[in-house]
Amino acid sequence: MKAVICGAGIAGLALAHRLAAHGWQVEIVEHARGPREQGYMIDFFGVGYEAAEEMGLLPRLKELGYQISEAAFVDERGRRRAGLDYAQFSEVAGGKLLSIMRPDLELALREDLPAEVELRYGLSVSDVVDEDDGVRVTLSDGTVREADLLVGADGIHSTVRGLIFGEAGSDERCLRYPGFHTAAFVFDDPKVREQVTGRFCLTDTIGRQMGFYALRNGKVASFAVHRVDPAAPLPEDTRSAVREVYGSLGWVAPRALAACPPSAEIYYDHVAQTVLPRWSRGRTVLVGDAAYAVSLLAGQGASLGVAGAHVLAAQLAAADGDVRAGLERYERMWRPVAEEKQRVALQGVRWFLPSNPTWLRLRRAAMRLSGLPGVNRMIASAVTGKPAELGELTR
Repeated sequence: MKAVICGAGIAGLALAHRLAAHGWQVEIVEHARGPREQGYMIDFFGVGYEAAEEMGLLPRLKELGYQISEAAFVDERGRRRAGLDYAQFSEVAGGKLLSIMRPDLELALREDLPAEVELRYGLSVSDVVDEDDGVRVTLSDGTVREADLLVGADGIHSTVRGLIFGEAGSDERCLRYPGFHTAAFVFDDPKVREQVTGRFCLTDTIGRQMGFYALRNGKVASFAVHRVDPAAPLPEDTRSAVREVYGSLGWVAPRALAACPPSAEIYYDHVAQTVLPRWSRGRTVLVGDAAYAVSLLAGQGASLGVAGAHVLAAQLAAADGDVRAGLERYERMWRPVAEEKQRVALQGVRWFLPSNPTWLRLRRAAMRLSGLPGVNRMIASAVTGKPAELGELTR
């Protein structure tokens, strides 16, 4: 059995790993010229953590990860106003939690790819023809691949999704925008690094927020998010937009913005969820953000990307060559999990980034109560939703 995977991000790499383990021949094509360097720190936990554990990735992920003591919310003078203890959150997650830069998670997955998996950069899928006994995939360089399966793992702006679903798979039709833009970049500033080392520090602000954490290479990573009209387009000059939107924030924000790199080195996009009535057509299927992006609001996109790939590979293996049956079972098993996380994310919008002083004060109060017995578990459940059991999803 042969699969062509479009997208060398978290979901695509994880799926290649699992399909190869089940005896598939796998080729990955990625439109970028090389691995993505931009990205932000993620909390990796839940069913994706369990999948990574089964894949034998945890030792490397822990090596690349960071020890974070808390998420601290600070005012314009740097004074701590509230915070969430990571040890308590880890306890609620059964100890299965690690903080890692998104590019480092991709690095670990890439390093662990079986030697027989072919990974090619600078290529994308330009045409798809579904046939009874396979799928014909034309790549952007004009070459053609005959395969048993094509997988779109190419993110929320998926090319494969548009090719197989047409207008129904376009960004305009299937992306749901809660009304946020987000940015991330890395910069050098020893003074800022000294103030944030060991913590994830966020501005305790309304409508816009910047977060900072120290990296082991001596640099500082910055994360930013702000409210916008859901229909607002992305700016042409992201560097100028970031400086303008966050320019009046206090504490270390001015230093970070002064060191902001050129637009090409800034990750900038809508915060969005992907909503589709179906994830597959014929022998082509979507996985990860291309199918079920939960958005930054859920904080579990990477976890669900790894776990969803794990479930897809398991159901294809169980189908014993009947690709369409495997795809149907994958969607039946995995869709309820992904949609529940999307609902939880939308319910938490007010807490994620308060829109007025009242909600800001309520968030502070909730954080202060998080140390009380039972309250931390309640807050974690409100943020993460129902736990999923990987074993039940891969039978």
